[in-house]
Amino acid sequence: MDSTICLILGGGEGKRLYPLTKDRSKPAVPLGGKYRLIDIPISNCLNSSLNRILILTQFNSASLNQHVNKTYRFDNFHQGFVDILAAEQNMDSPGWQQGTADAVRKNIKHIMAFRGIRYALILGGDQIYQMDFQKLLQFHIEKNAGVSVAALPCTAKEAVSFGILKVNSDHRIHDFVEKPQNPDQIESLACEDFIRNNFPKTMEPKTHLASMGIYLFDIDILLELLDSNFKDFGHDVIPAAIKKYPVYSFLYNGYWRDVGTVGTFWRANLDFATHQPQFDFYKTRIFTHARYLPPSRFDNCLISHSMVCEGSQMNGARINNSIVGIRSIIREDVLIENSVMMGADFFENDEERGNRLPLGIGENTIIRNAIIDKNARIGSHCHFENLQQIQHFDGEGYNIRDGIIIVPKNSQIPPGTIV
Repeated sequence: MDSTICLILGGGEGKRLYPLTKDRSKPAVPLGGKYRLIDIPISNCLNSSLNRILILTQFNSASLNQHVNKTYRFDNFHQGFVDILAAEQNMDSPGWQQGTADAVRKNIKHIMAFRGIRYALILGGDQIYQMDFQKLLQFHIEKNAGVSVAALPCTAKEAVSFGILKVNSDHRIHDFVEKPQNPDQIESLACEDFIRNNFPKTMEPKTHLASMGIYLFDIDILLELLDSNFKDFGHDVIPAAIKKYPVYSFLYNGYWRDVGTVGTFWRANLDFATHQPQFDFYKTRIFTHARYLPPSRFDNCLISHSMVCEGSQMNGARINNSIVGIRSIIREDVLIENSVMMGADFFENDEERGNRLPLGIGENTIIRNAIIDKNARIGSHCHFENLQQIQHFDGEGYNIRDGIIIVPKNSQIPPGTIV
């Protein structure tokens, strides 16, 4: 629908994903071996025939800008676009963006420069899911809603991490609290009967409705709400909208993951490699940059429950329950388990390498429960396993977060290193 503008929020610092976000924004973090996080919301929009898409950025946005500009190009006779709206200071807004709502407010003149907009779809840039937004639009119109909030069930324990909403039988929201911490308040927001009736296949004892951070606004209502000094959609805008406008919950009963931490990001990637993944790239059309790489090459390897992307080379490797990204090079007698290897941005020859270690993983190296970021150079006879189960640590050339070993982008690990 040409009357809908899609706004993807990609300006956060991504502190909980550090060091994966040391030199890139959170939506630019590689995913599934060949994609980036930003490809998920963009693909959901395009698959829903929504092709007027703006991405709001602020921190470390260079690689995100480059990826979007290379990937999402429409021809001259197409009315759609995927554009970046970088944070800017001007006479009206001299400061930087202070939250999700503030980011939209500071870009509103650019957003409203497009004609014929009736609806604004607000999306996050760090979630993994598949949704037909046309169904959300149809629901919004049928309910005559001013605002619609996509929601799914969660447990009482999970409620502290989400925006929790309470609805009546007609799905109209009459209460909304962002990340409630008070046990009595959490209990008061429970809607077990509603969840039981609307999510009959839910196996876990889920008692609350959680916001997915996906909001659909009538554009005139969004403009009026942003006229106040609100900074955040969850904390400020949605609670204010409930008091004045018809706000409804659009129920979602599919796979959804917020990958805001190293632990959730690592687990989501490993799930892609299972026999029957909940989010299946073979059944869900996800767009990304076309690279025209050669096929992967295997010599005497044993690979199980894993995904290996194009352009990779490996010899005598054993890989289990792992993701191996594009242009990965894995040498003899390497063992990789429960790990995410993001691959490399380029191939190199001996002259280009100079006196550095070669790209990829050296022979006789063991890697378990790790994330190896792009362009890493890991020497031979290394052992990465975190046997002491350390949860948080910063070492020489590596970090540990949520118990996961991370080798940052462009790192060089000397031969014989043990973590």
